[in-house]
Amino acid sequence: MTIFKLAQTTEEAYKSGLRGLLRGMNTSTPDIEASAVISGDGLLIASVLGPDTDPDRYAAMCASLLALAERAALEIARGDLRLVLVDGEKGSMLLVRGDANNVLAVAARPKANLGMVFRVARETAAKIQAAPAPASP
Repeated sequence: MTIFKLAQTTEEAYKSGLRGLLRGMNTSTPDIEASAVISGDGLLIASVLGPDTDPDRYAAMCASLLALAERAALEIARGDLRLVLVDGEKGSMLLVRGDANNVLAVAARPKANLGMVFRVARETAAKIQAAPAPASP
């Protein structure tokens, strides 16, 4: 097996593990509709999204939103950003910082128990942070 093939297999296994974490989170509470792990530069790493969502566009928009929120938090001296909540008439979206390199995006139903969604999202973000990322070739 070549080094390239081994790296590709390791990356695929990492992404598959992340998708498993996302599926587990999504099924842990009926309030969560979709989720994704996104790199800080807006690349989709893993997702469990609905069929009407463009995963790449969603990832890019979430990364932009997070970057703006981080700058705003620094501007008003709020410290390191932990999460962003967007609340709309058809539900809420939560962005939780996993580590310096990724963010967990969670879409929740309208009238969701946001306390439960926050807890589950933070637990999942911690698991994602603890997952060993594949080494760069």
